[in-house]
Amino acid sequence: MKIVVLDGYTLNPGDLKWDGLGKLGELVIYDRTSEDKVIERIGDAEVIFINKVKITREVLEKTNLKYIGVLATGYNVVDIDAAKEKGVLVSNIPTYGTASVAQMVFALLLEICHHIGAHDIAVKRGEWANKADFCFWNYPLIELAGKTMGIIGYGRIGQAAGTLAQAFGMKVLAYNRHPDKAQEGDTLKFVELDELFSKSDVISLHCPLLESTKGIICKSNITKMKDGVIIINTSRGPLIVEVDLAEALNSGKVYAAGVDVVAVEPIEPDNPLLKAKNIFITPHIAWAPIESRQRLMDIAVENVRSYMNGCPDNIVNP
Repeated sequence: MKIVVLDGYTLNPGDLKWDGLGKLGELVIYDRTSEDKVIERIGDAEVIFINKVKITREVLEKTNLKYIGVLATGYNVVDIDAAKEKGVLVSNIPTYGTASVAQMVFALLLEICHHIGAHDIAVKRGEWANKADFCFWNYPLIELAGKTMGIIGYGRIGQAAGTLAQAFGMKVLAYNRHPDKAQEGDTLKFVELDELFSKSDVISLHCPLLESTKGIICKSNITKMKDGVIIINTSRGPLIVEVDLAEALNSGKVYAAGVDVVAVEPIEPDNPLLKAKNIFITPHIAWAPIESRQRLMDIAVENVRSYMNGCPDNIVNP
């Protein structure tokens, strides 16, 4: 069986091994594949793995694929309807990054609260050595205990972020399409969106990108929020109307934002968030600690193994 990885570099830039997949068939790995090379590189492969390479109806019609493994949770890069029509199974990796993404939420939030990077630079620039006092700070410092975090989307990652928030002494207001009231307690309550917007000091996004959630952070919803709210997005860029968030940051309505994702990636030079006040932008790395990527690799291998054994797992188009 021939297995082709079309864009393996982001998963494995050299610090992991492809040995697990290599034991399951003839393995060919490409770091990146441009759109015009997709069909050629798939060739006669039965199994392919992709991350951001698009598999269109045309690709499916011109190849003899049986299985597509998406090296991510989201699988919108595959024409799912066409794959189902052609009898091509599509699998994803649903649970590998829960801890890493939740951790990134607080990496962004704590940077906003303490400006660690900026204070480190100031010290190394000599500002502390030249101060008359034993300490100084160049930005307001924020304590999280006693504040409220609103979490939109309370699945695995949302719950992990909620657990961390409660560990910091925060209360959690959660919005979910199917709330599990059994999870509620003194520091966790399920609410509707308008209540979450109006009562949260911090809002963290963990919902999938659907028509109903696209642009959920927009001008009209921002007006419902507290003055000085903090917004964190480690989910999907298009959940935010970026020009509206930039305007709210510049006006001070939103105190700060931390985003690991943007609407178009890599970020475009004219993205309005690049020039907004008090925003921290990271290049879609919440998923990328080596431990998380190793889990992803291991699950990908097991997905193929289960397919070969006739019991495919994590299939999104059964």
